[in-house]
Parts: sequence; C-alpha cells; structure tokens
Amino acid sequence: MEAYAGFAAVYDLFMDDVPYEKWCRRIVELLNEYGVNDGLVLDLGCGTGTLTELLAGDGFDMIGVDASEEMLELAVEKKEKSGHNILYLLQDMREFELYGTVRAVVSICDSINYITEERDLLQVFRLVNNYLDPGGIFLFDLNTVYKYETLLAENTIAENREEGSFIWENYYDPKERLNEYDLTLFIRQEGGSYRKYEETHFQRAYDLKQILRLVEEAGMEFVKACDAETGQKVKEDTERIHIILRERGKEIK
Repeated sequence: MEAYAGFAAVYDLFMDDVPYEKWCRRIVELLNEYGVNDGLVLDLGCGTGTLTELLAGDGFDMIGVDASEEMLELAVEKKEKSGHNILYLLQDMREFELYGTVRAVVSICDSINYITEERDLLQVFRLVNNYLDPGGIFLFDLNTVYKYETLLAENTIAENREEGSFIWENYYDPKERLNEYDLTLFIRQEGGSYRKYEETHFQRAYDLKQILRLVEEAGMEFVKACDAETGQKVKEDTERIHIILRERGKEIK
C-alpha cells in the first residue's frame, strides 16, 4: 500500500504529541541565522501542512510539496480555515518542479529518511540546489543511525485511546540500514464500530559521512549539522539531527 494513502485521514490524530511549534521556532531561528527572514520557502514533504501553516504564520510565503494526495487534501482544508496563501503541489520530492527559485527549502519530520536509495537522495539534493536562490538555504532533519539501531530496533509500540488505538511493529536491518514499520490502526467510528487501517513504511538510516559525500556530488555546500533537540554538537546518542546546506553554483547579482 502507498504510504499515507489510508493513514492520512488519522495522521494528525496520532501525531498530536509532535512539538511542531517548538520545531518551527527552531527552524525559524536557523533560517534567520543564515539570512532568511522572509520570502518564498518550500516545505518539501509537507504532509498535512501543520509546519507549513506555522511557517506561513511567521511571515514566510509558503509552497508545500507532497506525494500523497490524501495528505494534501487535509493541508488544503487547514489553509482554507487559516486563510494563509499557501501553494500546495502534488509531487514526488525526487522529481519536483517549481515555477522559479525560493529563498529556502525545509524538510522536517524525517521526510528525507523516506528516500531509501542514495541515487534518489542525490537527485533530491540536485533539485533543491537548482531551485534555491543564489546562496539559498536547505534545512532538513534526519533520524540518526543510533535511533534506528537502539530506540526503534525490533520493538513494538502500542497506544490505546478513546478515539482508537494503534500498533507500530518495527524491524531494522543494521546491515542495509533499512527500517520497516508496520502500522495497524483501529479508529472509532460514529455508532461505536471501528475501522481498521494498515500500512507499511520504509526508511533508511544515513550517517553524516554519507550525507557529506552526496552533498559534494550534488554541488551543494555543507554548512552545519547539529542536534535537532538542543542545537548543540551531534553526539553518539543524538536521535535527530538538523543539517543545513547552501546553494552553490549560481551567481549572486
């Protein structure tokens, strides 16, 4: 099953513990640090548009790109309620096309980990470099190898709520650095019955050495990597990192 094809309808329900506001503040701080205070920003892998909305509320002109039509339908509903002028595009991040360049690209909530082939990630980097303004910034996060090996590993996570329940069965292959998780959700419907959703998702763990090699091959400039939670130096037990790249190759006029 296509990832998020059925789960999209209940995605926000089970992601309500994600600190999007905190993440947004950190992203804005980093963008500001590298000279991006306003202007056009692309949210790559925007999902249901929660972060896109927050960044729009902070004054950025937002574009959201996602490969899931169902997720974007929910994003558009949020846009209609907020009144924000956000352009949403149904596109795969490995093949996305824009009408022009943007000041920055962000990709958060381990969207890049969903790119499971190096050649595809290289293509993403090349496309981002192409659509960034001269000297523009690409900020993305990654779940670390440590998180997949140690915290997710071969574990099963389950949660029961009044609205429904979910079971997350995780499998990690340390040799291939490929993570598989099978999601089973039971969502309470009107009348008390339950609807079952099942999906399988795949992610890849990348280390910083791999990322640096692909960044160089794509022609971009590596700027910084830091612990996404603390903003400090990446440590052995860091679970999520922020990586900042800069556009390289265009002339600044």
